Amino acid sequence: MTNVSAERLSQIFVEVADTLVDDFDLVEFLHMLTVRTATLVGASAVGLLLADPQGKLRFMAASSEKARLLELIQVQASEGPCFDAYRTAEPVINADLSAAVTRWPDFTRQALKAGFRSVHAFPMRLRREVIGALNVFGSEVGGFDGADAQVVQALTDLAAIALLQERAVRRGELLTEQLQAALNSRIVIEQAKGAIAQRFDISVDGAFAVLRAYARRHHRKLTELAQEVVTDRQALARLMEA
Repeated sequence: MTNVSAERLSQIFVEVADTLVDDFDLVEFLHMLTVRTATLVGASAVGLLLADPQGKLRFMAASSEKARLLELIQVQASEGPCFDAYRTAEPVINADLSAAVTRWPDFTRQALKAGFRSVHAFPMRLRREVIGALNVFGSEVGGFDGADAQVVQALTDLAAIALLQERAVRRGELLTEQLQAALNSRIVIEQAKGAIAQRFDISVDGAFAVLRAYARRHHRKLTELAQEVVTDRQALARLMEA
């Protein structure tokens, strides 16, 4: 793990826990979780899968485009460290990708091709309920000791608790609706990223950065802005305005 001060570590945990607000944006929250985790442990990339109402893992967030593509490969192949962590409710630590070809063939080939050498996965869980998993990709084999794993698992558990807040626990249908809405929002955001990347001739990661920056400057919800970008050409043109 990178040398993170106790104060910074505390700030990250507070930021993840601070979700009990009326204007909570689930997609933005999950993206923030992947970025903060990557920063915290000095990871090359972080991705996150959540279970839909039928219990199938779906891509929800990633700290980079490489991680997004690998998460989608996991979903398509129904294999990979996130699936193992989700099914067993136990973390996968320091998995050497060069030795994991038989364990996760499709995922491993693509991860190695992308330049990653190790992977870790942490279940998003509250007691016996598991709602997803967080993937941490590394450019070197190993890299995680017991303390690193404990911190990331604690951060992941805290995020799960935040999503399973009291009103969702009391009314299971609220969480189901929230996750389904987030899955729908993710589709719109991916469409908006593609439109921005094509319009301004930038990378997909750069397109997402433009979308988030505009949303923050103008105090807009990410999903609502993405919907405008997809349906309104003028909204697309305004993104590069101050």
